[in-house]
Amino acid sequence: MRDEIKRQVEVCAGELRRNALREESLRRIAELADRLPAAPQPGGRQELLYLQAEQTSVTSRVIGMSIFAGGRLSDGPEDADDWPYQTVAEAMADGWRIVKFPEMAILLDDRRTYGLGCEFILEKWSEAT
Repeated sequence: MRDEIKRQVEVCAGELRRNALREESLRRIAELADRLPAAPQPGGRQELLYLQAEQTSVTSRVIGMSIFAGGRLSDGPEDADDWPYQTVAEAMADGWRIVKFPEMAILLDDRRTYGLGCEFILEKWSEAT
């Protein structure tokens, strides 16, 4: 995404040198910037989402969750059907960013169970209240 923004800035610079800078070229930069993940804001609050999935794929079904938001830790609704996300991909589509993927090394030994081997940790920044 950042590369696309840089390319569009170069397009605008070329148009400016030719005295042909167009409004839509500048607006394209804003459109691309809107697609960037939100950066932490001063005074913002980090939220963490822990999702345990059946497998290491972001599209596999979530089988456990915890969320740290608003300064509180919660396991979410008791009924899994009421969880806000049924897959990691759904959380990503809602603006959550993966900060830790499952530890593949602990999943390689099929003679032992390692608990939450398919755990994803995601983060999102919210406005401070």
